[in-house]
Amino acid sequence: MRRRKPTEGFILCGIFFWTIIAHLISTCLAAQLEERMEIVRKVLKEVPLIDGHNDLPWNIRKFLKNQLREFRFGEDLRDITPWSTSAWSHTDLRRLKEGMVSAQFWSAYAPCSSQHLDAVQLTLEQIDLIRRLVNLYPQHMALVTTADGIEESHRSGKLASLIGIEGGHSIGTSLGVLRTFYQLGARYLTLTHTCNTPWADCCKVDEPGRVPHIGGLSHFGTLVVTEMNRLGMIVDLSHVSVPTMLDALATSKAPVIFSHSSAHAICNSSRNVPDHVLKRIAVNGGLVMVAFYPHFVSCGEKATLKDVVAHINHIRDVAGVDHVGIGAGYDGVNLVPQGLEDVSRYPYLFAELLESERWTEEDIAKLAGRNLIRVFRQVEQVRDQLEAQGMLPIDQSIPPEDILGRSYCRYSGPRT
Repeated sequence: MRRRKPTEGFILCGIFFWTIIAHLISTCLAAQLEERMEIVRKVLKEVPLIDGHNDLPWNIRKFLKNQLREFRFGEDLRDITPWSTSAWSHTDLRRLKEGMVSAQFWSAYAPCSSQHLDAVQLTLEQIDLIRRLVNLYPQHMALVTTADGIEESHRSGKLASLIGIEGGHSIGTSLGVLRTFYQLGARYLTLTHTCNTPWADCCKVDEPGRVPHIGGLSHFGTLVVTEMNRLGMIVDLSHVSVPTMLDALATSKAPVIFSHSSAHAICNSSRNVPDHVLKRIAVNGGLVMVAFYPHFVSCGEKATLKDVVAHINHIRDVAGVDHVGIGAGYDGVNLVPQGLEDVSRYPYLFAELLESERWTEEDIAKLAGRNLIRVFRQVEQVRDQLEAQGMLPIDQSIPPEDILGRSYCRYSGPRT
């Protein structure tokens, strides 16, 4: 029998010792995380968790051609094709409940390639899809169009479902279409997507070597923002250029939002918000809802939950805790941060924030939903004030020269 050398015994004892220490540390950290998770659960039972942007409706169109009879939203879609094999799928009712999501803005999206063609029709079909989806699950979902409705739905235990239109090209340069979308339940309009409209520049023009089309908002673009104020529709500045951000902030009488953007100072994507605009957001009373897409968070293909926390903290530092929210962008991205793999993971984000003494329960409540509800209420108050002042619908059309030379499908007869 070989005798064990004394050094081998010391090594084995050392391995055993550090194994015990690692286990104790792991147990302690797990206990601390569970304590913070309990605080998060308590907060989210009292305050609705509101996410500013989810692209599930477009995935339903992409995968199922909007045929909802084939869509099993109440089941775990990770077990059902084509969702189970798609990197773009992060959402179902089970995981929304696990993530304690109380309100979701669903995106009614039409791609930029539909501009000047059938963008209005596509957007109408996506609004119809969202409304039909909600109607299929009346025990779990409710269509909501007001700030009060979010809180009422939260108290009843239903997912408040709100409609946001992603891309100003969806209105077809018509304020009448904008008003119709509002009547159908849309409560925000993202002024552009990744393409310029005839009245607003998108974020692409801020990239090196690109030339602005307008330099912000045209005169008609300011009318769009003004009419949104009159209607009580939230102005969403995600996807727009920095000059468009500034023009919209100068025009709007109501707070504005970024439904799914992050901090430019941390990741210099043109989709993110620079510090000088964050300071203007604080003055405006608006809100930046932080996106989770790694290319907006780490400027690369990989990111972590801690990277998202860094963006939240930076926006808080510059604009204030009253001006930051959550707009993950699930189902519209094919990459997600480690630790935020789907809609079930929101509580872990809040628990991570609570690890810092600077974040209180009240702060978490603001980030989760109170900030958005405040903005929504102020938008409604501006609407009511303008109505009391006798403001009428704006009936101006876009000047023909603004669309000159475009392949615009347009009736050439009499117009208002």
